[in-house]
Amino acid sequence: MKRSNPNDNNDSNNNNACMSSMWSTNTYFRQTRKGKILKHVTENYLRDDIFFGTQLSSNGSASGPTIISNTMDLMQILLSNTIILVVDTNVLLHHMDLLEHALHRKACPNIVIPQTALMECKRHSMPAFTRAIDLLKEDSSKRCGIFFANEHHVECQIDEAYFRKLKLANLATDNDLNDARIRMVAEYFGTQLSDVSVGGQSAVQVVLLTDDVGCRKLARKEQKERFGKENAAYECQSVKFHVQQLKTTGNNNSDNDNALLMDLVAQLSTGGVGSTAVASDIFAPHLKLSDITLGVKQGLYYQGTLRCERGTHERCYVNIRRGEERVAVTIVGSQDINRAVDGDVVVIELHPMDRWLNRVSDLDVTNNSKTKSKEKDVAGVAISETAEPSIRDESNVQDTIAVGGNGEDGEDQVFVARRPTGKVIGIVRRQFRRDFCGSIYTLQSRNTSQDGDDTSMEDEDSKNMNNEEQPHSTERDEIAKNHEVEHADGSSSCVFFAVDKRIPPILIRTTQRERLIGRRILVSIDSWPVDSRYPLGHYVRTLGRIGEKHVETDVLLHEHNIPCEPFSAKVLACLPPADYKIELKEEDSYRKDLRHLPVLSIDPPGCKDIDDALHCIVLPNNNWQIGVHIADVTHYVKANSPLDVEAANRSTSTYLVARRLDMLPSLLTTDLCSLKGNVDRFAFSILWEVTPEGKIIDVEFHKSIIHSIAALTYEQAQTLIDQPDGNAESDIKCGAVKRLAAIARIMRDKRIRAGALTLASPEVKFVLDSESLNPTDVMSYALFEANAVVEEFMLLANVTVGKKILRHYPTLSVLRRHPAPNKAMFDDLISKARSRGFEINIDDSKRLADSLDAAIIESDPYFNKILRILSTRCMSPAQYFCSGEYRPQDWHHYGLAAPVYTHFTSPIRRYADVCVHRLLAAAIGVAPLPVQLSSKSYLHDLAANMNRRHRSAQMAGRASVQLHTLIFFSGEAGGVTVDAYVLDVDTTYTEGVKPALRVIVPRYGIEGRVELNDVDADDPRLVRHEGLHKIQYCDENDTKKTLAEIRVFDKVQVKIWVKELVDGKQLMIDLVEPKFGSA
Repeated sequence: MKRSNPNDNNDSNNNNACMSSMWSTNTYFRQTRKGKILKHVTENYLRDDIFFGTQLSSNGSASGPTIISNTMDLMQILLSNTIILVVDTNVLLHHMDLLEHALHRKACPNIVIPQTALMECKRHSMPAFTRAIDLLKEDSSKRCGIFFANEHHVECQIDEAYFRKLKLANLATDNDLNDARIRMVAEYFGTQLSDVSVGGQSAVQVVLLTDDVGCRKLARKEQKERFGKENAAYECQSVKFHVQQLKTTGNNNSDNDNALLMDLVAQLSTGGVGSTAVASDIFAPHLKLSDITLGVKQGLYYQGTLRCERGTHERCYVNIRRGEERVAVTIVGSQDINRAVDGDVVVIELHPMDRWLNRVSDLDVTNNSKTKSKEKDVAGVAISETAEPSIRDESNVQDTIAVGGNGEDGEDQVFVARRPTGKVIGIVRRQFRRDFCGSIYTLQSRNTSQDGDDTSMEDEDSKNMNNEEQPHSTERDEIAKNHEVEHADGSSSCVFFAVDKRIPPILIRTTQRERLIGRRILVSIDSWPVDSRYPLGHYVRTLGRIGEKHVETDVLLHEHNIPCEPFSAKVLACLPPADYKIELKEEDSYRKDLRHLPVLSIDPPGCKDIDDALHCIVLPNNNWQIGVHIADVTHYVKANSPLDVEAANRSTSTYLVARRLDMLPSLLTTDLCSLKGNVDRFAFSILWEVTPEGKIIDVEFHKSIIHSIAALTYEQAQTLIDQPDGNAESDIKCGAVKRLAAIARIMRDKRIRAGALTLASPEVKFVLDSESLNPTDVMSYALFEANAVVEEFMLLANVTVGKKILRHYPTLSVLRRHPAPNKAMFDDLISKARSRGFEINIDDSKRLADSLDAAIIESDPYFNKILRILSTRCMSPAQYFCSGEYRPQDWHHYGLAAPVYTHFTSPIRRYADVCVHRLLAAAIGVAPLPVQLSSKSYLHDLAANMNRRHRSAQMAGRASVQLHTLIFFSGEAGGVTVDAYVLDVDTTYTEGVKPALRVIVPRYGIEGRVELNDVDADDPRLVRHEGLHKIQYCDENDTKKTLAEIRVFDKVQVKIWVKELVDGKQLMIDLVEPKFGSA
């Protein structure tokens, strides 16, 4: 087939002559980092058998992709004889939400994606590329997706000389050339289909979609020069115009459908969104890519990924390499962040040293005062058991640099640790996540909420509470006021606030504002022009009504990036058949048969994914054999299989209050790998010979097959521990559990003496309704000695395996480290404890453990638990790492006082344990080490993903607890009055900010800020004692007479209630006793 030109056969012949060669080369030169010049030659082979491209389909056809070899074949596969869309790169990058939508697919099911557009899309955004491929693979009964390899198509080649002759385009840049190639694709389809007609008119309209104004002008000019009139072969449309045309051509069922599609159109300039402010540049323009590249090479600028601190989009950091060191540079404020969003790959310029921050930063002081003045802290469960991971611990980088200064009177130079700061001067790659979850906020919705009645409260006091000013109301109102615009076409510009506070407000334009108010929606960011204070985006879809449990659960899974899709067919194909029988075969000669041992498991009631089991028998020499048996997951999960890749991506199971999201399919999780009672199971076993006094004599490692004689709950195991010693002789289970308990006490005592910490968390569990799964009660966890028994032997197994794999693979072992805490993090806790007469020593873990043990108030046992809870939060979380990336002294696990530690005992729910199983199997010679586990770079990326997923799973679990806590108290009309303990007292005066406390409610595991609403910030009767962490309220006539007093760790009474907000509900805590102020 040849591209026809009805008006100029000579030009057509010229083109064909230019395209007569079926092979071409492209040569360019590249300079390496070391200055070496490399020559690159790429070859491009042309083909004359591509025809109309290839149809990809997910209809399960065994023949694979279909080559469309002629016009008749093309007409047969088209789903409607109306429109064929040819899309350019920017449409793929910015408008996939529109192309994927069912309404648009119904209106325009035929789409051609040129090779040029697809490859450019891949270079800019892998997620968008993946979505484009998925679009091409949609079921052919719903979508006709055609991939067109134009760069190899002999009739779609660009003759630059020909274009210059017509003075159509300069083609000076790669972008110009790519645009011309895509226009050529549209022209090819248009000319080849020009003879296909129905009733004398063309049956198919070819439309090139592009938002590039220059490209559209050139398309019209090219066609006029070639064919004598514009739009002769194809029509070139913007995406917005295209969607508007769908309505007029009758392809949509209703105006509402068209309005919905208009909402999906990306906003790439402020003209589409609007603002009440006069348009002018708000931010500094980003530097050109050529200037950025040169500056980075010269060491003037630095490249890295921008990360926002949790809870704000105005405090960020970028990890850079400065010589041999990796340093975290702090970026503060919207001007310095300069339109970058969390995850963007940016280029920064360092500020002069006089603008760097002190180690205990001025920034922190400023932020504290801002936080107090702007926020009324939301009550709820503790956000984290530990402190946020520091930049240093999370990324293995320094966050300070020693800066020298002249000493006084000729003294030696003084070095001070300063935190470097900088500003963003360019963005190399946008990492806009596909969509963000949140809700729109309008002045109308604000007023509606304030005027409405609160049906969750019955008494008058509660109604008065609900009329208080909402958190962030002034700031949000101001943003809404400045950016809400009504447009002539009936659409509205409004402000979207994401649930993730690291994302700035997003301006969207929508035709369905009224329907979106009070809903959780997904919004995608499209652009951030220099004249817009906030990024521009578009509506994607609605999740549901704010406050509904299933909607809010979807929100928390989305926000914490928890994989929750069903396992794919490829993954499920890796599983053994449903009737798989566990038995020893000839090829299992390496596996030790331990089915004669009295193995048993001890777990929480209802546990289905049983990872571990134990046994303890008396040996002929009167020593004891103790065994820890762990599910042999790697027997079923083969390295680098689709199942293994999926497990590595998920990295961990996620446990919500009423739902579990497994790392592995249920056939493995709850059946074949679960060490259930009275069935055979494959295991990885560790066998110790120990004396009755707890001295370890020997250890063995075996792949095994076991037969558990019982699956006990903690309470059942505790019953066995508490039985008289005489019963151990006649009852096998009782004897095993009692011996295990005896050794566990000895080992625990050794660990404590070595400096291991006993910490605490305020966790609770819910009693759920059997039908609705809504919480009906909240209870504290009941801990038994049996819990500690299991914990002790899991710790022993992890330490033992860690040492074993490290001996065999000193640079490739997957270990877990817990860094020693930053002493500055403990300063506040030390001061609080001292105010109550106790000293906290943090010189090492042993001294910390001893000082916590000594901090006891006989009349109030919860005091010690509070100290342990707060101590936990002063520490960074433990992390997975590859042993080759850290020095041996940095492998230490501070909390366990263990020089080497790993995770081996939970491979059903943690991928780190799967890796350790493979390392151990290789170390004992029963299986080769998988190739990928020999790569440090792979292990580095794997550990980073496991840390990220582990943290996300923890946060999602706590968010689920917080959601169910809110649901529980929403059913308590009038609120609940309960005892609480004071964790912090606001003893610092801030103008206009009411004094407040932070309390913890042991009964419900709730924490929150309690404002003293009846006391003004500048009330002279309020006396603050900063060093004593105490406030007093004195008599107006006699300041020496104290009417009320609160100090840290005091027990108080509070009222917990639920407040209705525009974007949901909020748990509130009010002080009941002691009374402050006029109340």
